[in-house]
Amino acid sequence: MISRIEHVSLAVNDYDKAVYFFQNILGAVPGVGAEDSHLKFYWQIFSLGDLSRLELIKPTGEGSFLENFLTDKKDGGVHHITLQTPDIRKVKEFLEKENIPYFGFNEFGDIWKELFIHPKDAFGILIQIAQLNPDDYLDESVKFTNSRRWFVERTIEGCRLCFSHPGGGKVELELTDKERKALIKDLSENG
Repeated sequence: MISRIEHVSLAVNDYDKAVYFFQNILGAVPGVGAEDSHLKFYWQIFSLGDLSRLELIKPTGEGSFLENFLTDKKDGGVHHITLQTPDIRKVKEFLEKENIPYFGFNEFGDIWKELFIHPKDAFGILIQIAQLNPDDYLDESVKFTNSRRWFVERTIEGCRLCFSHPGGGKVELELTDKERKALIKDLSENG
């Protein structure tokens, strides 16, 4: 039902300072972002390492839904955790069956489908559950563009394997020559 943690969302007061920290200090790669004029906030996704994701959100005007959250937080804090599902309707039905309250059920075509579980019903954290195509939110530099779901590249020490990541993008493994030979043997014996 839940595929993975899609991202952790941080609400921040100083967006530029937060972007500098995560991008320049920790190496996050900026992805898609957009403003929501109705709820008066801006969001942007950043990918880190093996495509773990972080979302930075900031208010864009008076009356933003983030005002109360940020009132007593100098720099900001974790606003919510987003979990990915392949089928939001199954999640919705399951929550109803288990008498778990949810709110904010939205379907934005095939692009994004979501619902939320309030912190009072989820051990103190706002949980967003979403159905999405994770590659839609990544920068081109971290997307897997090969026509196959993997490729192999020779290195001085052995090889680099690159695989399509189930959460979008790619994951790379460096293997020594000894590990490469053992992998080939395992694939031959078990393939």
